Amino acid sequence: MAKRMEDAEGRTGGGGEAGLALTPRSLFSLEYIAPPAAVSDYITTLYHFRCDEPEIRDIQPAAVGHLSIFPYGTGEMHFRDGHAEPSHEVNLMSPFSVAAPFVVDGPFHSIGAALSVLGWAALTGRDAGEYGNRFVAASDWLGPEAADLGRDLCEAYRAGTKSGHDCAMALCDYIAANVKPVSTRHIELIRTTSRWLNTSLNPLVPDLMASLAYSERQVQRLVERYFGLPPRALARKYRALRTAALLSFPKLSPEYEAELGEAFYDQSHMIREIQLFVGRTPARLGGQETPYLTEMLTPRNLREIRMPRYPDE
Repeated sequence: MAKRMEDAEGRTGGGGEAGLALTPRSLFSLEYIAPPAAVSDYITTLYHFRCDEPEIRDIQPAAVGHLSIFPYGTGEMHFRDGHAEPSHEVNLMSPFSVAAPFVVDGPFHSIGAALSVLGWAALTGRDAGEYGNRFVAASDWLGPEAADLGRDLCEAYRAGTKSGHDCAMALCDYIAANVKPVSTRHIELIRTTSRWLNTSLNPLVPDLMASLAYSERQVQRLVERYFGLPPRALARKYRALRTAALLSFPKLSPEYEAELGEAFYDQSHMIREIQLFVGRTPARLGGQETPYLTEMLTPRNLREIRMPRYPDE
């Protein structure tokens, strides 16, 4: 596995896509399950991923945190700084600041919950900046109860006594029972920062500062604590993610075409940014060769920012 990850990293140049053969969309299924309204502040979506190929290759875009179980499959996530982290039966993925390739020995079945910014903070209590870009055993940060639950769910799934939907809802129940209170003022900061990200592809940092009752130093520290990056870098990340999502659409309105045209210095700048945060060049967005990306860039997984609707949603 490590050798294959080194091969993939050598071809992608540390999180890019060049030469990395991705698993075709036709070979896997990905079901999204809406979380109950009572926990929708903490969970953006629940999901059930299945692929029975002997090896699965793809790239995780810069992302929110996830709590997941792997009833089948073991692999590695490879990070831009050169370190790689193996998968576990019960996994906790912290928010990513850049894209990261992964390879899994299949068959690979994964059931999980994508956590909102508030959900990550309330469940883990961890600083998303300090603990970002990690893929760890859930028990390391959540304790043995998470490992026990995940092990039982994996065993039941393999035995056929629980479905993917059953396991997803059990994870949802675990999260609901284990989230801790977050300061009301900090919740408002999260919401205000999310609204600020929504204002434009290039939101102005002074506008965020003016909308929060904190000093500039406090805003920098708190935004990084909850979102994983300070404001300017956070806006850069979401500009790339949102641009990639827009470019994956079959057709754009003139409004969005104009916004994209003004968001970057030039085309090469846009390509570099998308490759860093998404792991692809624009030429490979939205097609059947970018399966995991296409799913992960749907509006439900970019809830912190405003997205146009897909035609069939």
